[in-house]
Amino acid sequence: MISITPVVKNLIIINIIVFVSVSMLFPGWMEYFQAYYPASASFKPIQVITHMFMHGTLIPHLFFNMFMLYMFGTSMEYYWGSKYFLFVYLASGFGAIFFHYLVKYIVIQYYGTGINPDDYQRMLAEGRSIIVEGKNYVGILGRINMMVNVPAVGASGAVFGILTGFATQFPRRKLMLLIPPIPVEARILIPIIIILELFLGLGGGDTGVAHFAHIGGAITGFVLTRFRYKFNI
Repeated sequence: MISITPVVKNLIIINIIVFVSVSMLFPGWMEYFQAYYPASASFKPIQVITHMFMHGTLIPHLFFNMFMLYMFGTSMEYYWGSKYFLFVYLASGFGAIFFHYLVKYIVIQYYGTGINPDDYQRMLAEGRSIIVEGKNYVGILGRINMMVNVPAVGASGAVFGILTGFATQFPRRKLMLLIPPIPVEARILIPIIIILELFLGLGGGDTGVAHFAHIGGAITGFVLTRFRYKFNI
């Protein structure tokens, strides 16, 4: 097992500090660390950055992302160097949230054509408070309200960028599955995970997981790895 690298170590520390501070000590700050859709009354531009350092109140979410960051990020930081590794990590996080927004925009435009404009504006103004109360609108308006007023959090998009970078840089490196316990090459396993994310995202269910954000992070990580020598970083 290789020793942890400095940027990976600092990212893990920052994520843990933010998690403890916001979810346990200062829950009122939570709205600044969740990425709402830009049309939401709860949206703040700073959320585009801060969301990737917050994991709600779910310790398993934090643990899994930080474990994956350590497992794959350490190798990539050794190979790329700290500066480029941090660039890819943050860029993948941004790519993830913007792809997440793009898919939401397309879906909202598609389903929103038949909604009364007054109902839509009312949903934008009060939709978040209705969700907090455990309620929602019926039909399409309710689905759009979930898309607009349920935020995304977590480093998953940035981590997916590192995962894809690993598979692109070391395609024949074997990774051990847990169930069944067999080795699989990175060039096979990581694409399977991304395809699964695509199918889950297209399923349209309210799973609470931002599947298209994961895909956006993966695409960004692939591009930055594939063409890394074109970036003077």
